[in-house]
Amino acid sequence: MTTSTENTTAPLRPLTGGQPDVRFFNRDLSWLNFNARVLHEAADTRNPLLERLKFLAIFASNTDEFFMKRIGLLKRWILNKPHEIGPDGLPHRRQLELVRARLADMAAMQHTIWRGELRPLLANAGITLRRYEELTEGQQAHAAEYFTRYIFPVLTPLAVDPGHPFPFISNLSISIGVLLRQPALPEALFARVKVPRLFPRWFKLESTAGLIFVPLESLIQGQLEMLFPGMHVLESQLFRVTRSAEVEAAEDIEDSEDLLEEVQEELRARRFAETVRVQISAGMSEEMRHYLTDGLEVRTDDLEEGPEPLGLADMMSLATMDIPALRVPPWTPVCAPALADADASIFAIMRQSDILVHHPYESFNSSVERFILTAVNDPQVLAIKMTLYRTSGDSPFVPALARAAEMGKQVAVLVELKARFDEESNIQWAQALERAGAHVVYGILGLKTHTKIALVVRREDNAVRSYAHISTGNYNSRTAEVYTDLGLFTCREDLCDDVVNLFSFLTGRSLKSSYHKLLVAPVTMRNRFQEMIQRETQHAQAGRPARIIAKMNALEDTEIIETLYRASQAGVQIDLIVRGFCCLRPGVPGLSDNIRVISIVGRFLEHSRLFWFHNDGHSEIYMGSADWMSRNLSHRVEAATPIENPVLFQRLREILDIMLADNRQAWDLGPDGTWKQRRPAPDEPERCSQSRLMQIAVERQHAIAQAVNNAAR
Repeated sequence: MTTSTENTTAPLRPLTGGQPDVRFFNRDLSWLNFNARVLHEAADTRNPLLERLKFLAIFASNTDEFFMKRIGLLKRWILNKPHEIGPDGLPHRRQLELVRARLADMAAMQHTIWRGELRPLLANAGITLRRYEELTEGQQAHAAEYFTRYIFPVLTPLAVDPGHPFPFISNLSISIGVLLRQPALPEALFARVKVPRLFPRWFKLESTAGLIFVPLESLIQGQLEMLFPGMHVLESQLFRVTRSAEVEAAEDIEDSEDLLEEVQEELRARRFAETVRVQISAGMSEEMRHYLTDGLEVRTDDLEEGPEPLGLADMMSLATMDIPALRVPPWTPVCAPALADADASIFAIMRQSDILVHHPYESFNSSVERFILTAVNDPQVLAIKMTLYRTSGDSPFVPALARAAEMGKQVAVLVELKARFDEESNIQWAQALERAGAHVVYGILGLKTHTKIALVVRREDNAVRSYAHISTGNYNSRTAEVYTDLGLFTCREDLCDDVVNLFSFLTGRSLKSSYHKLLVAPVTMRNRFQEMIQRETQHAQAGRPARIIAKMNALEDTEIIETLYRASQAGVQIDLIVRGFCCLRPGVPGLSDNIRVISIVGRFLEHSRLFWFHNDGHSEIYMGSADWMSRNLSHRVEAATPIENPVLFQRLREILDIMLADNRQAWDLGPDGTWKQRRPAPDEPERCSQSRLMQIAVERQHAIAQAVNNAAR
């Protein structure tokens, strides 16, 4: 029988805020518990050393993003809605207090894991982090030469005095605060030196004992006399600023051109947004703290003191070093069996049957990229339509679509300008496509376009046929290597007609409110999901078997949760696989006895969304881009498709069953909001869902190769 262990990476705090009768967990506290599960992977000795370091970096990056997205917003709510109480029963001020306490717990544990475990283990493996003053004389000379040649000419020390105001500090940048004194003068002066991002964060030295990495800021601190000749350096300390990403947006946007200008203005405003956190070196003097709180206009409780190095998200560059003995075995995605014949026309393959691809177990470039690039180069293709929410900097799609437009094909691309933290790159891609002659749409006013769909229209035998790709993930070659996502390739007329109509909604403001098969938000999706949950409720009330399995990134929508509560009370067995935050309280007597929630955190980021309904033996399953969140169901354009091909249907159900049986990476959510990680019992084999899915992908590939060999004999 599977056993479990509590998440011991930080002191457990119930998510009910001390109010045991609330029906919903707090969203932010639940998200922080997700990040604690990430941090647990950094502490888990079953993971290879550099894998643990990777999770430490991911935890730090997630924390940065949380401060940017949520802390400024909570502060604004406290000012503008001081008496408002959320569905979790918490006033905003109390919520911020609980969030700060939880963040402090987790930051302390992060540093304990780094200092007490990972740093010593790295040193034992020949990877050492040292400050400049800890280097040998010869190593210091080598580092000083690098500083003089490359770093020194770029640095711009900025003094703070009545004639020089406190300088602007950019988001997530590391700075050196310096207290100076002129000879024979009593007063101290403050100066700031920005650590440039133009160079690697870690200066590498090789020694007989292994690799030595010196933080760039420490190298600069070791050479301050070059920056301030003739001055006495009284103190030098590090600080790192985090700014809010939540800025006030205009409400009166009338067209896409206004939207483009508004997003560009938001990006400019974000650079100067409110400071929500200042990380500082331990031991910083009160005098320097005073300079920071005054200059950055923050309160003392916005200062977060911690050991160096600051900005542990930058550990990712060390975690990805090519040292096989310290990393998980590399994974190379296999080609989906249906697409194994690289010489066959992908359109001919799709005409034979729908194709399901599961990333990163199966290759993105031999499926999604092949589909789009083939369409670009095929003279029979008349039109290509695509949504771009996030894509990689080296995306093959943007230049390929631009080339298709230049060749005379009809190319329509919806670029979501308000994809958080990708706005600037999305603007550049959109403008590049426009210059090539593509039709570019900047989303629907008032809605964010989050659906991931592509459509190819092709001339065949004096007729026109459409081919569609409907996905749970972005058209991003890089994230496809680490995010688990599902994609359906189809030329079924009913589904393709729906995709055609959805693009008309996206590009032409169509008011179509019905679709053959697709669930479309904000038009039909919410109602249809609630109807399917209620249908299971009716089955249970009539004494028939009733069950729901749903997999998503986050669960927050109160209407959906209340519908699930009623289903549970009727006897519906409900299993939820929720990677991130979950506001539903499972296992509460009389409320949610029949609801179980697990989360899976592993080497790949669980990103796919799947929804299975038993329906009295006539099961239905949907996959798509939407979580059960209010923003997805009511304020975004989303699409979910049914999977009706029996073979593909069974494959998706197999994925869900494998995940529910996981006893290695799965965590169980309790009614108080605490999470317990499953562990195999002493006589039980380990069942890691992601490892099992990799194994299945390889087995399928081998089976295809064997079949080809047998046919050739």
